[in-house]
Amino acid sequence: MRPRISLALALLGLISAMTSAQAAGKDTPSIQQILKASKSSEWRALNPDNTLYMDLPDGRVVIELAPWWSPKHVANIKTLVREHYFDHTSIYRVQDNFVAQWGDPDSDNPKKAKSMGTAKTHLPPEYDRSYDTSMSFTALPDGDVYAPQVGFSHGFPTARDPKTHRTWIAHCYGTVGVARDVDPTSGNGNTLYAVIGQARRIDHNLAVAGRVVQGMPLLSSLPRGDDANIGVYAKPSQRTPILRVRLAADVPAAQREHLQVLRTDSATFARIVDAKRHRHDAFYRDPPGHASLCSLDVPVRVDPKFAH
Repeated sequence: MRPRISLALALLGLISAMTSAQAAGKDTPSIQQILKASKSSEWRALNPDNTLYMDLPDGRVVIELAPWWSPKHVANIKTLVREHYFDHTSIYRVQDNFVAQWGDPDSDNPKKAKSMGTAKTHLPPEYDRSYDTSMSFTALPDGDVYAPQVGFSHGFPTARDPKTHRTWIAHCYGTVGVARDVDPTSGNGNTLYAVIGQARRIDHNLAVAGRVVQGMPLLSSLPRGDDANIGVYAKPSQRTPILRVRLAADVPAAQREHLQVLRTDSATFARIVDAKRHRHDAFYRDPPGHASLCSLDVPVRVDPKFAH
């Protein structure tokens, strides 16, 4: 399989065009304008077999799973979901500028812990994986503090090291990871977290299982927990109940969220990256000239066929 042309190379022509446009006094198009001009082929539908719906009292959180990164953890999570493990559990930890965490708050207490049914209780670490030239990777042109190279793979913010040939999903806003104890094999997917702040320091130290594609405000806007206890709520009444979690494939087609994600190897995404790096208009008089990995959001939309 031929490797795809990197986003860094694709950006060269766009950057030149942007520089010419700025010299001519033209404003950078808005993200909305760029997306409006996108082609239908540049969008991909979420795979129902790898999409979770987590229903909270105030709405739904949609999570895209990443079985190509952490296959054992994702498989275990699917087992837990299909056996209704997460139903009637809660979001019991919200640490400011870090993560919102959910699952069974009594999971460490054998007398109170909810049964995990047929799911495995311990899994080997899946913090990173090897890569080769056939693996999709659209590189960003700017540097990164945490890794020699960063970009996007399968739509996920990704870092990699050419010396070790290892790659991992970065802990950007919305990344969903698997909580664990000190023992590297102690995480199995029964306790998950979503990044709501700065968390790159835990890159390739925990298994990443997916990312939130819709509903992040339902997590990031929750009241913060006790600072002295890393955000764990002091009282059960402070927890946010989880009504149920289902795999989209197990939901009737008419009741699914018909979402599409912009392909990160598309020309439209390259234009968005360029607009973020070189924005120039009445407000932005001094463009930054750079864009960090976690500052780039991958656009999500409702499939136009189902939009009202």
